[in-house]
Amino acid sequence: MNHKKKILFRRKNYIVLMISILLISLGYFVMSGGGSQNPLIFNNEIYSFQRIRLAPLLVIFGFTLALLSIIYSKRK
Repeated sequence: MNHKKKILFRRKNYIVLMISILLISLGYFVMSGGGSQNPLIFNNEIYSFQRIRLAPLLVIFGFTLALLSIIYSKRK
């Protein structure tokens, strides 16, 4: 019996998936921080552009890209 293994994803899918994982990780890294050394003092840095707008967009774009890399397959 000659069983031929079918490849689930192509190389391009894996590359896009790795890029999306890096984007998600970068988004969470950018989102972290902004705390205060003293818990009684509020730090307004938590409301910066990078934590409120940029980081969530990176995470959402990363998850969307991951989903597309899983769903996309080359048509024959």
